Amino acid sequence: MKNYDNLTIERPTFVTHLECAMEGDHYSADQIHNLSKAGKPLMVRYDLAGVKKSLTKDALKQRPADLWRYREMLPVRKVTDIVSLGEVMTPLIRLTKLAKKMGGGGEIIVKDEGRLPTGSFKARGLAMAVSMGKALGIRHMAMPTNGNAGAALAAYATSCGIKTTIFCPAETQEVNVSEIELQGATVYRVNGLIDDCGKIVGEGKVTVGWFDTSTLKEPYRVEGKKTMGLELAEQLGWEVPDLIFYPTGGGTGLIGMWKAFAELEAIGFIGSKRPRMVAVQASGCAPMVQAFENGTEHAPRWENAHTIASGIRVPQAIGDFLILRAVRESKGFAIAVEDAKISAALNEVAREEGLLLCPEGAATYAAYKQSLADGRVSKNDRVLLFNCATGLKYPLPRVTRTLDRHHPIDYAKL
Repeated sequence: MKNYDNLTIERPTFVTHLECAMEGDHYSADQIHNLSKAGKPLMVRYDLAGVKKSLTKDALKQRPADLWRYREMLPVRKVTDIVSLGEVMTPLIRLTKLAKKMGGGGEIIVKDEGRLPTGSFKARGLAMAVSMGKALGIRHMAMPTNGNAGAALAAYATSCGIKTTIFCPAETQEVNVSEIELQGATVYRVNGLIDDCGKIVGEGKVTVGWFDTSTLKEPYRVEGKKTMGLELAEQLGWEVPDLIFYPTGGGTGLIGMWKAFAELEAIGFIGSKRPRMVAVQASGCAPMVQAFENGTEHAPRWENAHTIASGIRVPQAIGDFLILRAVRESKGFAIAVEDAKISAALNEVAREEGLLLCPEGAATYAAYKQSLADGRVSKNDRVLLFNCATGLKYPLPRVTRTLDRHHPIDYAKL
């Protein structure tokens, strides 16, 4: 265990209560909760005045460069309940060649979440959810997944002895299914989409007794994802970018970052400026884009969802109203990109900058280019793109070029 300086085993955090994101009614902390009485996500609330008195920017500089450095703004009360696999501060990669090609004086910055344990930003949310599961005495966790979240849950839960059962759509990539199983979970392929898998998890709660760890159906994954916003602001010298392009399926990270910026302002670490939040979806599964354009607060289920970016293939999100609120309050927008543009974006960034994005991360670059073309973004903007997983988890193009060392080699052609 790392030395978290003056955090003792028994020292409490500044958590005060949980709050229904829709109705605003309060729920006790330190008890097991899923959704509120209204069937909506619960948000963790803090004594931010107390945090302001306790936490300084100088104190942060002395702490390990991981997500637990923000402990006053996180829900885990005891060090002994922290379940960590080494959640590093992920780097900001500037796409200088591509920015120059675009012209203007802006910046294109990628936050590369593929450096986290299990190779994706799901490690943030599941590190927090599993730590709180351990703290609350949960012994069996279940979830639906398109791949990366299941891998993270399996790894963190197995590391602290919690049993996991995971359900994924039948077409989930083999690498994801294999890593989930190998890391200690029992995983099933289901002939449906992620929300169909979610129904199985929900219906099995009473019979099996597992805890439903689905996106936003417990309060703590969003707190883990919130650290993306805390970390990003710190890395930019307590500034925020002009825009954040975020690959949006369940939207936990977008919701979490919007919460993070509000909390950072409340403790005096940043001012009132906010980035414009851009929810990026695929054209084959774009419920948030449709709802944004229709001016509604909720997004009906997207039928026949399909895209090569499986992480954003989420037909219906329980946190739809929170995603749309953040987008609208920030004067951002929701945008859909075609799969062909996602593939082209992935290839362009890899060949021009040497950075291998996952398809969901590539969708953010495709969305940025599309937004430049339609005038919603300026070439002078500082934009932040989230690459949510390592590109090595996804199918890569075959290379068939060979040389026969037993024959003369025409070096002039090489």
